[in-house]
Parts: sequence; structure tokens; C-alpha cells
Amino acid sequence: MEPVNVGIIGLGNVGLGALEILWDNWEQNTRKLGFPLWLRAICSRTLDNKPLPSGMERVLRTTDWREVVEHPEIDIVCELVGGTTVAREMIDAAIARCKSVVTANKELMALHGPEIWKRAAEANVNLAMEASVAGGIPIHTVLREGISGDRLNALFGILNGTSNFILTEIEKRGADFGDVLAEAQRLGYAEANPTADIDGYDARSKLAILAALMFGQSVAPSAIYTEGIRRITPFDFEYARQLGYTIRLLCAARRHDDGLQLSVRPALLAKSAILAGVSGAYNGIWVRGDYGQDTFYYGRGAGPRPTGVAVVSDLMRVAREIRAGSHDRVSPFAHAELRAVAPLPLDDQRSAYYLRFRVKDRPGIIAALSQTLAAKGISLDAVLQVPCDTKDNLPFVITVEPTEERALRDAVAAMANLDFLVEPPLALPMERGLS
Repeated sequence: MEPVNVGIIGLGNVGLGALEILWDNWEQNTRKLGFPLWLRAICSRTLDNKPLPSGMERVLRTTDWREVVEHPEIDIVCELVGGTTVAREMIDAAIARCKSVVTANKELMALHGPEIWKRAAEANVNLAMEASVAGGIPIHTVLREGISGDRLNALFGILNGTSNFILTEIEKRGADFGDVLAEAQRLGYAEANPTADIDGYDARSKLAILAALMFGQSVAPSAIYTEGIRRITPFDFEYARQLGYTIRLLCAARRHDDGLQLSVRPALLAKSAILAGVSGAYNGIWVRGDYGQDTFYYGRGAGPRPTGVAVVSDLMRVAREIRAGSHDRVSPFAHAELRAVAPLPLDDQRSAYYLRFRVKDRPGIIAALSQTLAAKGISLDAVLQVPCDTKDNLPFVITVEPTEERALRDAVAAMANLDFLVEPPLALPMERGLS
């Protein structure tokens, strides 16, 4: 049978991982497909420095992505360069030439995925993007097909392996954030500019994609409430431990009758919660449906080989669809159409909260903070203080009973005027319903 031919653009970590798996596992993949999936071209700006498998003499090697997109024999263009500018140009050019596309580009798919899919459908070609979220966890396939018959109403996930590695190392070793971040950069978990990971933007793009798959609603990533992990300290983990909790960067999607609430932010998770056990560079995703109830998905959220498996699996799926002559076996967004919406504000979301303060110690501090909270109708639950020799930068914690987020934010804003605070309070929700 005639082969389906692939061209890979981008040989970074994910590209090299996909290349290795596609090349080394060719025989098994051919048996599964019933026809060959051939690698015909590869493209990288630094091609001479790449550790390529042996035996690739007949594969076109180029530094110009247009040679891949315009190659007359290539059926699938695999875009693995990332970003939203040149990558968009590559994908648009491939679709214009009636070539199917596989991508791992979460930022581009979160921003422009629905319109790219529309153009692909009009051109009668395929679009696949499993590797854009959660690395080796096939969460797209799960939401698109595995549990598509359910009515899904909530998702909670740890979607950024870099942030999760940093948080769990702070917890295990009591190391400062800056030291662990530097280690993550040395190990290759964090980029030289780690902003996208530690400030929550990477996880935000992934949550936007998952929300589209779950609810059929397209949300601009910039509209999702987002906080990062820069302010988390070893003290926070010590206090969390005393309370029976840990801290993770939590992605949350909740469906209500009048819309969606979406957020990415650090949160306290009860130690009994399954997500609390997700450590290191792993990801975990907990989904709740009306009929199937709770399901959980766990695995490596990044890395050349886990993400490369997702890319090659997409290539195989698209190759099958090309052979079957169908571009629309199932939409990559699990819905025939997406409705563009703005997420609901978090103002009326109720939760218990963890408030961590750093203060210049003096009498009356607890009374002043309690008075501010009481003025907003917020009740104290507990006050905790671990031993500390520093009286001019003393950390301690107040937890409060479940309250609406708008009241909590108003109280935190009012506290900004208190002259004994060294820095603004750190406010984290305490998720009690995930156990």
C-alpha cells in the first residue's frame, strides 16, 4: 500500500523525541496502521548540530520550512517550533496546500485553534494537537472521545511540570524559590526565561484548550484569572503541612448555569486529594461528569519522549483519516462548533482561604487583621505561627471560613493600608472538595 508521508519542522526537544520514536518504531507502527508512515523531510535552523538517527540519508534535510510545506510528496506537516507568528505562517501555508497538520503548539491553539480548524475543514484536511496539553497524557483523546458521552461540569489539573517540580522541591527540601528555580533551569525543566511557567501563562493556554474540549466554548487565554508561584515559600509549605494540606499550581474549570469559571493559581490541596500526590514534573487531571462521575489521568507532562509519543500518535491518527478519506471523523475540539465566551468572574466563588502575612511584630496585629476581616463578614478559622527569630519580618497564617472571593479580595485590599505589613498578604484558596 502507498505510504503516508510526513515532514517535521522543528527539532527541539519535542521534535527530536518525535523523530526518534517515528524512526525507531517504524516497523511496529506499520503493523498497526497497515501501511507505512514515512518520514520524508526534516527542518531545523540548526540542523548540523542535531543528533539524528543513522540511516536517514534519503530524508530531505533543510533549514527552510517552506521546502517541507511545498514538498509535493508530503501529506502531513508536523509543526514543532512553537510560538504564534512563524508557526502560524507554517500551518496556514500547509493548509493552503491541502496538507494535514499535527502540532504541539498550545499557545497558538489556545489563541487561534478554532479558526485554524475551520480553515483545515474547509480545505478537507486534518488538524491534530494532542501534544499541546499534558505531554504524554492523552487528555485530548479522553475528552474528545473517551468520555464524550458524559456531561462534564468540572476539571482540576496540574498542567505545568516546571512549576510542579519547583513546588515539590521547595516542599521536600525547604529550599528557597530562587534556588529551586535555578536548579530547574540547570536540569532543563525551566527555560532561561521561566516567566511562562512560573507565572502561570503556559498552564493558562492549556486550560483554555481543555475548556474548549469540555464545554464547546472558546475562551481567550488572557481572560482567565491567573496567578503564578513566585511568592510561595518554605514557610507556606510548613503551615500547609500543619493544616493537612500541600500547595500546587491548580488549573480549575467549573461549569455553572450561567457560564464558566476558569482560574490558574496556587491553591492548598488536602493531603487526601489525589492531585496532592502529583509531584515532580508530572501532570495530573481530575475530571467530573454528571453521569460517569470522577475520572483521573496521570503521567509525564513534558519531556522529549512522552510528548513525542503524543505527536507520533497524532501522526498515526491523521494518517488513518487520510487513508479513509475523512477530515472530520471528530473535531480536534470535540465539538462541531465552538462558541466564543468570556468566563465568569470569580467574585461569587466560595472557599476557605489561607492568608499568609509578613509583619513587623508588635502588639495588636491579630486584632487589627481580625477587625478588617470581620468588617467584610469573614470569620476566622485558625491562627498559626511557626517559630521564627526574625521579628521585623515575621511570617504567620490566618485561615478563614468559606467566604465569597469578592469579600476576601476586599479585605486583602483594605489590609494594604496597615503599616505593620512588610508585604501584601498572600491569599490562597483551600480546595476541600477534591478528596
